[in-house]
Amino acid sequence: MKIAHPLAVGAVLPALLLTLLLTLAACSSKPPAPEWQGNAFSSLQSFSSAYLSGNTRVADVEFARARDAVASTGRADLVARAELTRCATRAASLEFDNCAGFQPLAPDADAGERAYANYLNGRWQGLDASLLPPQHRAVVGSGRMDSVEDPLARLVAAAALLQSGRLTPADITNAVDTASAQGWRRPLLAWLGVQLQRAQAAADREAQARIQRRIDLVAKP
Repeated sequence: MKIAHPLAVGAVLPALLLTLLLTLAACSSKPPAPEWQGNAFSSLQSFSSAYLSGNTRVADVEFARARDAVASTGRADLVARAELTRCATRAASLEFDNCAGFQPLAPDADAGERAYANYLNGRWQGLDASLLPPQHRAVVGSGRMDSVEDPLARLVAAAALLQSGRLTPADITNAVDTASAQGWRRPLLAWLGVQLQRAQAAADREAQARIQRRIDLVAKP
């Protein structure tokens, strides 16, 4: 059974890394896939949807279920991939914790997974971009996120650029527009917050008022 690259980003599902995180797509349909795979896949989908919409309680419950399902295999490498999924999804909303859940598992992760964690956290010095998924490899090479087509991968790329000190005003606008088009409340509020900070730094009161009205519209009552 060939395992697909765990760090690739699917363009169909809105959940980052899910379709290729586990071995679901690569496993033969005969015999049927083990139950843990379906449980983990479903829970990771639910985690991503809940997290991006701003429902932290449901997101936490669903990720715990997914992690428990993967941990039942006793494979630290698969649990590491699940933790990287969580870290990347959080990064898209500018919530950084140095991939804390991944760090204890790093010794059992492969070089590509460790490179991806460094990418997410802006540690690009000496980073071997060839170990990254193609879309993110291009970001490191060009310092631009324009070529990233998948919406969530694009937000992750923007977050990585921010962490590495390479983010441009155009990237911020791109991230805001991407989150808005998907209706993802949590990352939209995060990136609008970045826009607001820039407007405040520039003493642009008109822009501040416009962005704040948008934040108020998106924020839950």
